[in-house]
Amino acid sequence: MALATDEKLEIIKKFAREKGDTGSPEVQIALLSVQIDKLVKHLSEHKKDIHSRRGLLSMVAKRRRLLSYLRKRDEERYKKLIEGLKLEK
Repeated sequence: MALATDEKLEIIKKFAREKGDTGSPEVQIALLSVQIDKLVKHLSEHKKDIHSRRGLLSMVAKRRRLLSYLRKRDEERYKKLIEGLKLEK
């Protein structure tokens, strides 16, 4: 389920605000979104995997908290991120 290193670096490079940025809300949300997509595909095949479902719910909640934080801090960055990830909000 974990992201491959090269895939993770590509996401970080795309959403980083500056070189070496790995902790900004944009990067964290992008990484969570990719993990959520992978986990949703896994759960569509393995419907009885309750433990992974619980992890998925916690990831979705964390992404929601980060999105609301970013929206309060900087509306423009929030809108740009939503468009870049093609999230519905």
